[in-house]
Amino acid sequence: MIIAGRFNGPPGSGNGGYSAGVFADGAAREVTLRMPPPLDTALSLVDGEVRAPDGAVVAEVAPAGDVATVVPPIGYAEAVAASDGYAGFSDHPFPTCYVCGPERVDGLRIFPGPVGDGRTAAGWTVPPDVSPATVWAALDCPGGWAVIGAGRPYVLGRIAVLLDRLPEADERCVVVGALGRAEGRKALVHTTLYGRDGTELGRARATWIAIG
Repeated sequence: MIIAGRFNGPPGSGNGGYSAGVFADGAAREVTLRMPPPLDTALSLVDGEVRAPDGAVVAEVAPAGDVATVVPPIGYAEAVAASDGYAGFSDHPFPTCYVCGPERVDGLRIFPGPVGDGRTAAGWTVPPDVSPATVWAALDCPGGWAVIGAGRPYVLGRIAVLLDRLPEADERCVVVGALGRAEGRKALVHTTLYGRDGTELGRARATWIAIG
């Protein structure tokens, strides 16, 4: 397994959701990141652990468990409008993030803005090279932006995903996120992805960790 350099989150490391999706290999799994996923490095899965060449444990992979929470949908036009309020346009801890970085013209360009009821939402046009890892990535950042605030950066610590259907290339989707609870440096968030006809494509439960 290799996380190519273009799939970064923070500079020099893999986007958490994309990396976890690669580690899950298309299955319903829960992935716990133990260190920033290294880029352009051959990684191996051994006994449920993703290991770097030097033996360091990058992540742990387990069955997905309970991913029951569904974040209610909104319409595509409303989701696109919500992106106008995306906080990351003015204050982004990692502006070159493959998923939500405004400086990435070649990224997923998912910009989750507030809906007004505690949820975040964004419209997303699916890229031609869509894969399960791409969907894991799309289900990652929108939940994080339900808790990220100015001067309060978070990174993904753990994510579990259930994927019902892979979206089609160029499909217009809606992704919505919501904060479950926050305690200390940890926050539990939920994210759901909807297809062009409003049907659920996948959902995620994730733990984000405040840094700095």
